[in-house]
Amino acid sequence: MKRTSQVKLIRPAFGRTQEEFAERFPIPRGALRDCAQVAAVPDQSTRAYLTVIARVP
Repeated sequence: MKRTSQVKLIRPAFGRTQEEFAERFPIPRGALRDCAQVAAVPDQSTRAYLTVIARVP
């Protein structure tokens, strides 16, 4: 089963590039890229922050 990253689901809804998203919500661009490519799993606090972003833009 293929895992889809939370970042890949959230970022397009905002219509922003990775760079713009990382700038708007202070998340390091490298970490954002790694999470989007499922190369890294975000830590619990980052996952919680992404959940808040998704619910309350």
